[in-house]
Amino acid sequence: ASLVRGYAKLKALEEDYEVEVNDASIKKILGPQIFDQDLYEGNDSAGVVTGLAWTSVGGDILFIETGISRGNLGEVMKESASIAMAYVRTHADALGIDHRLFDATDIYIHVPEGATPKDGPSAGITMLTSIVSAYTQRKVRKNLAMTGEITLRGKVLPVGGIKEKILAAKRAGITNIIMSAQNRKDVEDIKPDYIKELTFHYVHRMEEVLALALTNESVKKVVDFSKFIESAEKNDKN
Repeated sequence: ASLVRGYAKLKALEEDYEVEVNDASIKKILGPQIFDQDLYEGNDSAGVVTGLAWTSVGGDILFIETGISRGNLGEVMKESASIAMAYVRTHADALGIDHRLFDATDIYIHVPEGATPKDGPSAGITMLTSIVSAYTQRKVRKNLAMTGEITLRGKVLPVGGIKEKILAAKRAGITNIIMSAQNRKDVEDIKPDYIKELTFHYVHRMEEVLALALTNESVKKVVDFSKFIESAEKNDKN
């Protein structure tokens, strides 16, 4: 509506003004861009996973980062992180993670972009993948995003705002999306032309998420966690 009124005003004030919708004319009428659009950032770093979020103004993508070092989220998202970590500890052997790492290291999870609401259970599978990637130093699949709640029993539960999240994924250049199998009906309600460039992976359990999301390739700069374990064991002896 603002654009239409702006073009009408320009046409009225400038007799030779030709209406042409392009970046320059939009900026002239609406002013500088207020928000920067998030784009997919690649998979060169361990522990960085792209999630999909619903906000009061529509869908958005968010990057969840997990860092590990020697020994400001909403309450619901904190719970998701705790559940994800509990799952990783329980399934450490199957995931190829040395149990001693849990005592030898501290883990921190960060969700950049202060403007994005950091609460809600839909980041559960994203956090899980981020934590496992950080501990195993495995790359995350390219152009992938995900959304889904997790349980201590390993189930992936459906979440809301699917249409908005899909739009955010398309804007960001995402081509593959992981979500709960129970969300399939939400995708089927969307016009085929709207989602033709996307591939959806429907899952029931966390094991499926990790099998789809993590590659067998290590990141470029692999962290040697054995030094962390050696340091912790020396401190225990002292």
